[in-house]
Amino acid sequence: MKQLIPLLAFSLLIGCDGEKGNVAPSEGPIEEAATEAPSQDSPEKTASETNPPEAVSVNPNLKYEIQGDAVTITGCDKKALGELIIPAKIEGKPVTKIGKSAFQSCSDLTSVTIPDGVTSIEANTFLSCTSLTSITIPDGATSIGNSAFNNCSSLTGITIPDGVTNIGNGAFYGCSSLTSITIPNSVTSIGSYAFRDCTHLTSITIPDSVTSIGNEAFNNCTSLTSITIPDSVTSIGKQAFSNCTSLSAITFLGNAPIIRNDTFKGSSPTIYRKADAKGWDDTLAGRPVKLITEKP
Repeated sequence: MKQLIPLLAFSLLIGCDGEKGNVAPSEGPIEEAATEAPSQDSPEKTASETNPPEAVSVNPNLKYEIQGDAVTITGCDKKALGELIIPAKIEGKPVTKIGKSAFQSCSDLTSVTIPDGVTSIEANTFLSCTSLTSITIPDGATSIGNSAFNNCSSLTGITIPDGVTNIGNGAFYGCSSLTSITIPNSVTSIGSYAFRDCTHLTSITIPDSVTSIGNEAFNNCTSLTSITIPDSVTSIGKQAFSNCTSLSAITFLGNAPIIRNDTFKGSSPTIYRKADAKGWDDTLAGRPVKLITEKP
């Protein structure tokens, strides 16, 4: 990390009115500094006071660190509420990263817009943001970290950009208002627990780029009624579709995948396959297998 002042790393707070707030050590808590208005006969302000860093409009306060020529958002006032727009630049430098757990338990945030320069949503970034209903992920993002949106129980929909290649373990675990999601063609794996307990998820599109579905990826998605597995998927983890009580049909477009006997535990779907696909028997993980032409 580039140090702005020798021997001391600083984290800066951006006030909701665009003015720079107090300066505190990066490891310390976010605090609002009490400022005192200068008297009319007070000395002239220093150059740093009259020429502050580039003003940005955000609400609420953000905690950040400057590393070289880039900015990482490291924290947020836990009392923050409403809409948050993360600026593209702070002090003239681009915001490129949202750090781990940066917004964890900011339970009154309802909407977040992330700037285009951010390339990754790291682990636990929005964990337990229970009032978050919408979020804009930039096109430049390439990964969604483990538990990034875990327990965002008010999130109703989300668009995953085409550049994302990995959806981490538990990324959307417990997003119980999430009703539908489309996974882009760039994603190659769906992590364990990725959509577990998304109890209002009724539909999901899995692209041809996905090769594996992790353990319990859709466990307890009780509103999911059907799903199509592309021919690119070669393995499905344990209890991946366990307790999907409304799941009546799963259509496989390729050869029989590597699968465990408990994949459909607590669920009762009928499996449909192509006639020319290989490796199939009359059952798959205890569920009956029929030809796609036999689908009702």
